[in-house]
Amino acid sequence: MKLLLGFSRAVDAMNRTIGRAAAWLILAAILISAGNAIMRKLFDMSSNAWLELQWQLFGAVFLLCAAWALLTNEHIRIDIVSNALPKRVRDGIDVFGHVVFLLPFTLVMIVTSVPFFLASFRVDEQSMNAGGLPVWPAKFLVVAGFVLLFLQALSELVKRIAIMAGTIPDPLLGGEAPAAIAALDRSALGPPDPSPEDPARRDRPASNNPSSL
Repeated sequence: MKLLLGFSRAVDAMNRTIGRAAAWLILAAILISAGNAIMRKLFDMSSNAWLELQWQLFGAVFLLCAAWALLTNEHIRIDIVSNALPKRVRDGIDVFGHVVFLLPFTLVMIVTSVPFFLASFRVDEQSMNAGGLPVWPAKFLVVAGFVLLFLQALSELVKRIAIMAGTIPDPLLGGEAPAAIAALDRSALGPPDPSPEDPARRDRPASNNPSSL
């Protein structure tokens, strides 16, 4: 398990770095889009290369940040259903979803997109628009994005299994495992009655009622 957790930490660090760097491409896409609009409106000039660069940057952000979104648990969930379930059940659902759906899907996308990219790269495929950009870099991003997502899915699977076994704390909770899990599962029962050793009760000032003497 230590070896697998080491692999998981390395994948997490890689995807966190790539995701944070790729997120800056959003700013680049906005500036290019604004520049294109200004040139078109004020100077009646336009460039297919700059227009295509906009959607290529958007594709890069979407594909390269997908693994980072999985790492930080930012993908959409049905919270009304998910939050009503015990923590251990949610972890089990995550393991099932990764094994049955996410890992097979990303593997299929990698296997099918690699020939798609190689065929484009060999012929140096170019845009069909005059003055456009090469197409093969965008197709490479498809391969890279799904490889990163596949590796992150493996990392999340390792972490979920380790969390369920009580080996590591849940990084999304920031608590100690398995104490954090048990506390979360007991939360539906309401707050416990203060014990005689409860610091809140121990520090409470004595009552002025004479009957307490």
